Amino acid sequence: MPAGLVRGLPGDLRAVALERLRAEGVVPGAIVAWLGHNSLQMLATLAACEDLGAVLLPLSWRLTAPELARIVVHAGAGHLFSTPEVEPLAHDLRAAAGTAGALRPGAAEGVQGGDLLLVYTSGTTGEPKGAMHTAAGMAANIAAAIDAQAFDAATRVLAVLPLFHVGGLCIQVLPALAAGAALRLHPRFEPGAWFDDVEQWRPTTTLLVPAVMRALVEHPRWAGADLSSLAFVNAGSQIVPRALIEAFHARGIPVAQVYGATETGPVSIVLRPAEAMAHVGHAGRPALGVQVKLAGRAGGGAGHAADEGEILLRAPNLMRGYHRSSQPSFDADGWFHTGDLAVRHADGFYEVVGRSKELIISGGENIHPAEIENLLAGWPGVAECAVVGLPDARWGEVPVLVLVPVPGAEPDLKAIQALFDARLARFKHPRRIVVGASLPKTALGKVQRQVLARQLGG
Repeated sequence: MPAGLVRGLPGDLRAVALERLRAEGVVPGAIVAWLGHNSLQMLATLAACEDLGAVLLPLSWRLTAPELARIVVHAGAGHLFSTPEVEPLAHDLRAAAGTAGALRPGAAEGVQGGDLLLVYTSGTTGEPKGAMHTAAGMAANIAAAIDAQAFDAATRVLAVLPLFHVGGLCIQVLPALAAGAALRLHPRFEPGAWFDDVEQWRPTTTLLVPAVMRALVEHPRWAGADLSSLAFVNAGSQIVPRALIEAFHARGIPVAQVYGATETGPVSIVLRPAEAMAHVGHAGRPALGVQVKLAGRAGGGAGHAADEGEILLRAPNLMRGYHRSSQPSFDADGWFHTGDLAVRHADGFYEVVGRSKELIISGGENIHPAEIENLLAGWPGVAECAVVGLPDARWGEVPVLVLVPVPGAEPDLKAIQALFDARLARFKHPRRIVVGASLPKTALGKVQRQVLARQLGG
């Protein structure tokens, strides 16, 4: 088996990619940007970067050329490779980056020996930051992912999430190759193609995010599709609504989970397939080699678990640091502060309850938006929803609910209010319910709450 992280590639793809990089003048320490849909060529380019001592910078084809140019310039990328289906975007990116003085061959400032993968965060707030991952850290992440999912040569992975995110690349794809598993890679997610391959290629697992889960559950083929080959699915990137988990469980498919972030590898807290049915909505327990602690309790208020606070992580698979940034990556004791809030239950399982920046403190009481949103997951006439905090002269902040209706439907707001009356403490009730056409989101489907709050006048 070839040395390095990327194994099992067919034929001479790795050698071809290595020769291409050498022909383009890629040197040790150079940053190689990649723009394209999922492909084996991208994985081969990652392998070639490892061989050369270069760094791969995957770019999201969902961004605009100006957004991508800011990333390329900040990273100091010296090369850009693209695939035909995104050529118009790549053309505009080359022009914008060239005008800004980027894409000059040579080693990039800030790259160190062992650096391999540079991934920029989704940028839900402020300017995006680049997380620099080393080959050693990625190897530790692969080991944790294999351990959590029990991958072996009999595993069959259907991969449909974008490889420009650490989730799509590092939770199942690289671990599957390292474990000698079979891998089926879709260029991009398409529900019909997913159902076709689940029924015909017969994968044993696949990685999903809530937006993809919803697209599958609401698809006409969901009820009648043969999903029996799936031993489990894995999910992550954000809190998964219980209604979506239960829809898969009703089909006999456990929904395992991986909690993490761009900076963390991302495999940090894992809910193993055998634990999934009994721990719906929990993120799980620390992954192999990962230390977890909760930093106190965020905010005041009554009625919250004593063991609640911000998730701090210390592990070998965390990023080396933020690339070309003066922002501290870790505290003095080596802990990474995630900004996510969790409760640790008596059985040792963690439940993520929201982001510290999303936490609404109204009259001194803590309100987690997910607590309200989960009540409406699957509610008749509601396609999706989000809760944000808006300033209030009396209470400091108050929750405001935005509903996106199912096309052609009109949600019953009185029935929703009755639901809140029965299930939520009065201080948690949204002070306003807004019906909108859509929610602003990142490339992975995460709601951009700060954008939404601004749209609402916050």
